[in-house]
Amino acid sequence: MRTDRPADLQAIIDEIHATLKSRFGEGKVADYIPQLARVDPKHFGMAVVMADGRVLRCGDADVAFSIQSISKVFTLTIALGKYGENVWKRVGREPSGSAFNSIVQLEHEGGIPRNPFINAGAITISDLILSGHTPKEEIGEILRFVRHLANDDDIHVDRDVARSEAATGNRNLALAHFMRSFGRLDHPVDYVLGVYFHQCAIAMSCAQLAHAGLYLACNGRNPLSGHTVVSEQRARRINAVMLTCGHYDGSGDFAYRVGLPGKSGVGGGILAIAPGRASIAVWSPGLNSNGNSALGSLALEMLAQRTGWSVFSG
Repeated sequence: MRTDRPADLQAIIDEIHATLKSRFGEGKVADYIPQLARVDPKHFGMAVVMADGRVLRCGDADVAFSIQSISKVFTLTIALGKYGENVWKRVGREPSGSAFNSIVQLEHEGGIPRNPFINAGAITISDLILSGHTPKEEIGEILRFVRHLANDDDIHVDRDVARSEAATGNRNLALAHFMRSFGRLDHPVDYVLGVYFHQCAIAMSCAQLAHAGLYLACNGRNPLSGHTVVSEQRARRINAVMLTCGHYDGSGDFAYRVGLPGKSGVGGGILAIAPGRASIAVWSPGLNSNGNSALGSLALEMLAQRTGWSVFSG
């Protein structure tokens, strides 16, 4: 069944919520970040924002959570706006096939990250967009950009999560120092990671996040504000990288089961894009073995099956 009718779509997401309700809490929260370990694993929310502005929601769709690596979509967009295709001289576009915080490939590839959505790649993007700014200024730029996309000034950085990440982010510290040893970072490691930890600590609800991602569903244009965020070609290319790299070493499985560009975060959120139709955000804190939301991935698979929204559909 292919449907864009609001009544049908609301019935579908309500059915998904009811079907999964007995399983809320499945998966393992990201306890290596102490502040995330405190989140109730039984939260579940989903929001669908259609190209015409209709918003469909269920469960905890208006509860804010830490978007974590979903922020990498927005910082990549900023970097491409500043540097264009030169971004790809600093970071690749290929799936990693390794864990999101792996150091192994950096050794073999001279400190150049495989793609902008693994941690090393996102740290490189943070270094790029930091140019000419203090860390505080760049954090402000990222936050203003996300607020603009979502048309919501209530979006904020969760300072407790940022501090928690900084206190326990030894693997990211190692990745950054390793890349700097290859001459791949232009700024001091503490400056770059200051930006990176704060962008990951942005707190948004599913409804806010789905609004923020709408430009990727609408050829780079935000149809609600009328503003062009990126060109049609750039939106298509960001979606392509999301499809192939947005779920770390689970990206192929997500493409197989869901068939939509998507970006996950260890806070349990996923932003998914149905090009030409909708932006979708789902949140369920319990993660699978690849660090992606277990029930969030399943909910999106069910949604794609019931709507026919896969990019591979005829």
